[in-house]
Amino acid sequence: QVQLAESGGGLVQAGGSLRLSCAASGIVFRINTMGWYRQAPGKEREMVAFITPGGSTNYRDSVKGRFTISRDNAKNTVYLQMNSLKPEDTAVYYCNKVPMMRTWGQGTQVTVSS
Repeated sequence: QVQLAESGGGLVQAGGSLRLSCAASGIVFRINTMGWYRQAPGKEREMVAFITPGGSTNYRDSVKGRFTISRDNAKNTVYLQMNSLKPEDTAVYYCNKVPMMRTWGQGTQVTVSS
């Protein structure tokens, strides 16, 4: 059974930092490209960043230079370090494979106050 468990969200002031974690089970983690997605109220879910099995990364333009995605294959965990947070980063953050599976975790809420 596939499970994705996100954690690390919270309330932070603009300019602050958070580190999100996502523990995956039920998949062969090391061979999958993993991504972080987010969904803000009233908006479509969007991809934030992804990391390939080999460690190559890609980011959406709005987070380049501020967010860093990484992975630990021994722990089946993908991380998202978020620095210089902005109010427009407020959303529920999810992890999933790329391309995404039907299964989603509960997500973790990130709220950035101005």
